[in-house]
Amino acid sequence: MPPADRVDWWREITSRDLVPTAITVGDAGGFQAAADHLQLGAAGMSALEFTSLRSDRTRRLIRSSDPEWWEFGFVRAGTMLLERDRTRTVAGAGDMLLFGTSHPYEAHAFADAEPARLLLLHIPRSCVPFPERRLLGSASRPFPSQSGPGALLARFMAGCAEQMASLDASVARHLEPAAIGLATAFAASLMGEEDRMPPTRQEALALQVRTFVLDHLHEPGLSPAVIAAAHGISVRYLHHLFHGSGESVGEFIRSRRLRKCCADLLDPALKNVTVSEVGARWGFQDGSSFNRAFKARYGIPPGEHRRLGGPRPHNGG
Repeated sequence: MPPADRVDWWREITSRDLVPTAITVGDAGGFQAAADHLQLGAAGMSALEFTSLRSDRTRRLIRSSDPEWWEFGFVRAGTMLLERDRTRTVAGAGDMLLFGTSHPYEAHAFADAEPARLLLLHIPRSCVPFPERRLLGSASRPFPSQSGPGALLARFMAGCAEQMASLDASVARHLEPAAIGLATAFAASLMGEEDRMPPTRQEALALQVRTFVLDHLHEPGLSPAVIAAAHGISVRYLHHLFHGSGESVGEFIRSRRLRKCCADLLDPALKNVTVSEVGARWGFQDGSSFNRAFKARYGIPPGEHRRLGGPRPHNGG
């Protein structure tokens, strides 16, 4: 690839497989990067390699596309500097980092003679049963990966990276419980709440239900009755699991489908897919109902969202 095209290619790759960020590099002609991705059911892992760069996740970019992930980072080479909420975290090789895609950040990578290397484990926010603000507050420093839950998580991530080329997708999805469990144990250790592990049966079931929903968003027939039947519980108890979360079962399904549609509408690889087809990809069988739901959520129709390159701020959430 010509050196002049590498930075734009990297922006496209990271926007598609990770999240949109504003990327700048000091030496565009000498920029090098590589990325591999492994899907682990509702979770995922990326192995990244790059020369020095800056990556900004702004509020505007968050509004345009947010998978609502917790990002568990394992630095394997180079130095990473992460700034967010007036805090600065510097992590070197062997350190662990934690940040979220739903909050603005400014990240700098510093490579030496060799490119910086970073492993990122993407865990849906709904699968980590801790208050978001408390977890962010506990993650304002780097953490060593030599002992405890950090060591277990780092070894799992390193093992997945080493086996990426040989792991079949049908096998890799069975690693989801291990990925979520190890990440949650690590998050618990950051807050000094190991006594909360393992979660109660109700917490575990709630996480299982949410993961099931995320895995089946594309199915038009996904409904409370289908979800309850798949888990051997009543619809009434299913609604009880969501009580207090701020969203009903139906609202959870609809909001996650809309976020998937929001991202797909901005994906250059899907530019020839019509707006209605994008909605149908994520369970909206009727184009008019998709348009109404999207506008109610983002304040503009999906076609305008695609044309503008992202939604405008909207008080309706």
